[in-house]
Amino acid sequence: MANYKDEKLTEEMYGVPTNETVRRGSVVDDVFGEIKEDGPNYRDVGWLGTVALMMKTQIGLGVLSIPAVLDTLGLIPGIICLIAIAVITTWSDYIVGVFKLNHRSVYGIDDAGQLIFGRAGKEVFGIVFVLFWIFVAGSGMLGISIALNAMSLHGACTAIFVAVAAIAGFLLGSIQTLGRISWLAWVGVIAIMTAIFTCTIAVGIQDRPAAAPQTGHWESDYKLFNKPTFVEAVSACSSLVFAYAGTPAFFSIVSEMRDPRHYTRSLVICQSAVTITYIVIGVVVYYYCGSFVATPALGSAGVTVKRVCYGFALPGLLVTTTLVIHLPGKYIFLRILRGSKHLTSNSMIHWGTWLGCTGGVTIIAYAIASAVPVFGGLVSLIGALFGTLMSFQPMGFMWLYDNWGKQRNGKWYAMVAWAVFVIVSGTFLMIAGTYGSIVGIMDSYKAEGGSSAWSCADNSNSVGLA
Repeated sequence: MANYKDEKLTEEMYGVPTNETVRRGSVVDDVFGEIKEDGPNYRDVGWLGTVALMMKTQIGLGVLSIPAVLDTLGLIPGIICLIAIAVITTWSDYIVGVFKLNHRSVYGIDDAGQLIFGRAGKEVFGIVFVLFWIFVAGSGMLGISIALNAMSLHGACTAIFVAVAAIAGFLLGSIQTLGRISWLAWVGVIAIMTAIFTCTIAVGIQDRPAAAPQTGHWESDYKLFNKPTFVEAVSACSSLVFAYAGTPAFFSIVSEMRDPRHYTRSLVICQSAVTITYIVIGVVVYYYCGSFVATPALGSAGVTVKRVCYGFALPGLLVTTTLVIHLPGKYIFLRILRGSKHLTSNSMIHWGTWLGCTGGVTIIAYAIASAVPVFGGLVSLIGALFGTLMSFQPMGFMWLYDNWGKQRNGKWYAMVAWAVFVIVSGTFLMIAGTYGSIVGIMDSYKAEGGSSAWSCADNSNSVGLA
């Protein structure tokens, strides 16, 4: 890492005001302690690397559930809901960066919870953070197994593919710093974007989607407006929230940035690209497929295109799994070693603790991916319950915490109303989405009898991919 020699250089790198102190050959960070040249550099993510990490936590194969959301809500209401959720979550993401600059000792959402709600807030948000990402990691492993099944035409037992995904995720997720993972994030972003745009182009140039009748005249039955039930509507909105639910990871990302002042620049680029991608993919695929869109939509253009798309998507799925193993592992690692000299050294205690944390996360995620019946519905439930809780309510409270004592004028009252709206809307979506997910799990189990644990059956035509 760089040899920081004076306070002025540190202020240029880390912003003003700063509580970080400088020693020759090292920087003392409020979260990680003394970062030495011979140890892991936990402050080495540039603003472009931040863009890649942000986009990879947001864009997964979950984007391909958006055409089905538009089918449920109708094209126009669906786009309106997507943009509304994009605006709210972008504001939430922005508040993460502002809160970090105001409180340099904050590493994760649990630290923010402790400042606002005390020790109870720290523990509740910490547990929810870890559970959320572990379940997403399990979904990532499932996604890799689906891709391998699709590409190989079920060339091996699905349980073997899930185990392979777990091993690969553990090895890459155990890379020590996000700075070293950021180049992988670019690979993942390019891979997943190639896959979804290949699928989009394919459905546009083909005569009809794979699920539609293959004989006789056919035209898309897309709807500008639809009449979903309450459960269908809230489940669709929960899918949109989950598509933007990378917010809790942004705490970890901004904490490892070289210059956190560039966070907002990275955020604007990320959210603009993500939202444009979601709208383009959703509208084009739904317009050409109508109610015959597959979920996930990679199967909409037929078996051959599906295999090609999953081939492109596989590196992206692997990087997603890498990140969502790394994030909870890093959180647990910091809870154990924060304040210790072993946190930023290459000691045996450092490596043993680090590998134990990422290994533990991997094992639990693997067990969930392999053993839990009606897995897609369960992931949807976790996304609705925990993903919303991590992306809406805390940021409203964070703004109120930092601004409650400031001068009260028209702008202040408007922002208070907005923060309260974010808290209330997040709570409604969390409760309603959880209810919708539970109903969906019950209906799925009644219809299919659930799925067996450690199954060898081909899952490449299943749904529930996060």
